[in-house]
Amino acid sequence: MKLSRIALAGGVAASTVLLVAGPAAAHVSVQPVGEAAKGGYATLNFKVPNERDQASTVKLEVTFPADHPLSSVTPQAVPGWDIKIDKSKLDKPLEVHGKKITEAVSKVTWTADDSEIAPGYFQQFPVSVGALPEDADQLVFKAIQTYDNKEVVRWIEEPTEGGEEPDSPAPVLKLSAAADDHHGGGAADDAKEGDDHKAADTAASTKETHAAASSSSSDTTARTLGIIGIVIGVAGVAFGVLAGRRRSA
Repeated sequence: MKLSRIALAGGVAASTVLLVAGPAAAHVSVQPVGEAAKGGYATLNFKVPNERDQASTVKLEVTFPADHPLSSVTPQAVPGWDIKIDKSKLDKPLEVHGKKITEAVSKVTWTADDSEIAPGYFQQFPVSVGALPEDADQLVFKAIQTYDNKEVVRWIEEPTEGGEEPDSPAPVLKLSAAADDHHGGGAADDAKEGDDHKAADTAASTKETHAAASSSSSDTTARTLGIIGIVIGVAGVAFGVLAGRRRSA
């Protein structure tokens, strides 16, 4: 009986620690869908948990890294949220697919329209980005979370390697090693695959044409032989009639 009470007390204590530690550990974070490979393109999810019991999150601002500007940033529509995209001029233009990019997205803001993140819930905000830098191991996205009671939480502290996590850490995206099938390679593969499909379609079309021609030729031959057979048959009948008349005479 005593052991059961001790176990119950221990379980309650442990759950209390988890409840206390849970909200403190929750913060705005960023995770890729699949991998975020250097030099490639990726879809990122900015995950925003609501940490307040008496307020709802109504706004999220994400600042994109200026030291590694991204030439392509495309947010996915989120029902109930308005999206605003801010751009800034680049000190050094980027060259992407033979084109010079002179400005890049500096910030994306989501503002609740007829929706919000209520207490006890979280929301994900997807963004397609690229090309990811090849000379960096991670990207830091500073974020600002606003509640409907006007409280503002700034997730802008950059974590240090080997150090303790800051009280308000900024979302950090870890980049994986460059892949052979990143966006550029993928486009080439897609083009090659398209060419293969076209070649296959052409071959199939040619085969069908030959088959149709062969079928048409066979039909023509059959008709010709049939006509010849009819002519020969008529001639045979006529010959038989004439021969019968001669015998009668």
